[in-house]
Amino acid sequence: MSESSPETPSTTDDGLPDGGFAFDAHVVVRWSDMDAFGHINHARMVTLMEEARIQWLLSAGEEYAPLIKSAMIVHVDIRYQSQLRHDDSPLHVGMWIVGNRSVDFTIGYEIRSAQAAPDSKPACVARTQMAVVDIEAHTLRRLTDHEKVLLRQWSRTR
Repeated sequence: MSESSPETPSTTDDGLPDGGFAFDAHVVVRWSDMDAFGHINHARMVTLMEEARIQWLLSAGEEYAPLIKSAMIVHVDIRYQSQLRHDDSPLHVGMWIVGNRSVDFTIGYEIRSAQAAPDSKPACVARTQMAVVDIEAHTLRRLTDHEKVLLRQWSRTR
């Protein structure tokens, strides 16, 4: 279960909301997300990231639909910088586009506890590399010029 921030944030010089995120999700941590040591299990962190990412991409609108429907994850990278526990719920997941190449794009994540200040060191930083495919041919396809423009709108560097 996740929800986006209800307030309309101000923007920075690059056009992204304060904090440099294209989207900020609040994702609820469930007891089933915990491991035997009392912190969020690694596999469950990937699921929590997915919940945040899906909410962001589904909120993007019809213009983004062809890009979103053809994207698949090809690589996940997660670096934990501190523990996250059930009491840290809901997690604040800030996301943006790190970059894109001819057939893929990368989403960046900063994950913080509900109690953490927005400018504090994230407890977790992550990236997912998304390849775009021709759904009918089952092959990679190139990003269109229009899709690259859309991705740049969510990027920290334009």
